[in-house]
Amino acid sequence: MTRRRIVLLGSTGSIGTQTIDVATAADDRFEVTAISAGGSDVGLLAEQAARLRVQAVGVSRADAEPALRAALDRVWPADVPAPRIVSGPDANTGLAALGCDIVLNAVAGAAGLRATVAALTAGRVVALANKESLVAGGSLVTGLAGEGQLVPVDSEHSALAQCLRGGRPDEVRRLLLTASGGPFRGRRRDELADVTPRQALAHPTWDMGRLITTNSATLVNKGLEVIEAHLLFGVPYDRIDVVVHPQSVIHSMVEFVDGSTLAQASPPDMRLPIALALGWPDRVPGAASSVDWTTAQQWTFEPLDDAAFPAVQVARRAGEAGGCAPAVFNAANEELVEAFHEHRVGFLQIVDTVADVLDEWLRDQHPALGEPGTVEDVERADAWARDEVRRRLATGSSTA
Repeated sequence: MTRRRIVLLGSTGSIGTQTIDVATAADDRFEVTAISAGGSDVGLLAEQAARLRVQAVGVSRADAEPALRAALDRVWPADVPAPRIVSGPDANTGLAALGCDIVLNAVAGAAGLRATVAALTAGRVVALANKESLVAGGSLVTGLAGEGQLVPVDSEHSALAQCLRGGRPDEVRRLLLTASGGPFRGRRRDELADVTPRQALAHPTWDMGRLITTNSATLVNKGLEVIEAHLLFGVPYDRIDVVVHPQSVIHSMVEFVDGSTLAQASPPDMRLPIALALGWPDRVPGAASSVDWTTAQQWTFEPLDDAAFPAVQVARRAGEAGGCAPAVFNAANEELVEAFHEHRVGFLQIVDTVADVLDEWLRDQHPALGEPGTVEDVERADAWARDEVRRRLATGSSTA
């Protein structure tokens, strides 16, 4: 079996480190040839590079390159050729176009868009953990992707892809995305007003970075996943639903026209969807543990409380509007999450202000711009949303 060559973008994050675990455990199938990270932990990046014997290392912060070189000098084996170092804002884009079989994009946020576009343009399969690049890029990204070129890493979309193998497209009635409910499941809206950043980061199931964990607390992450599901699988928004499943064992479901529902079940472990994305359409034996059917357990399902957590409804509105509206939704949220962790806005203000900024975009006829034709189109919408959030914060006009 020929080993698949992997370029891993975002190697020091949660998905990145688990991807390395998967690849090294199945080193007869996978070889990581290049890695990148933002630059906040060059020591770990250097250690990963030395462990994997990569050919290239990227760091997005140009000022982190000297520290990376010094760290590599300390850990790199003397008998192995040193890797090429790429630094600066275009580091991920450069690595994404390298010769390889798969680019796994685990960069956080909208910053991953250019790397996704570069990888698709170069003809690589993109294992997509960076949902924001698909959400923001929309038809720009899907238009570049050939058959089988975009493979989901998110556990929910991996589950949907697996379940969709059980029927033809015309037999699908609806997609059901499951949500853990986050750390505040069951709380009323008025009980969320004084939530702190520390509380928002206390996710009951998953260990993720700050942005994604906060998005899971607000349910913005589930809103992004609704848009992602529509773009990946071509199912209309009115046939994509969200159900709360606190145990996070059922990762998503597909309901078919005859009343049958197929569900994908496994313990909450991202190594399984990562392994499946790298090996797609083949499974990787032993990638993760399975459900212990000898142990008594209960799985529960609840409707989503849209009054307390309106993010999914706001995301639907952005998705249905199309064009660059999803990019506006995503960028406004990223800016507000940062403000929340800097104690400049409250928890409820995140989604409320995102909704106001989206309304402003739609009201001002920005949709007349149509579908994004270039990355610059998306980036202009992204910049507009961030500027609008900053203006509201500076003038005190963000939603209270």
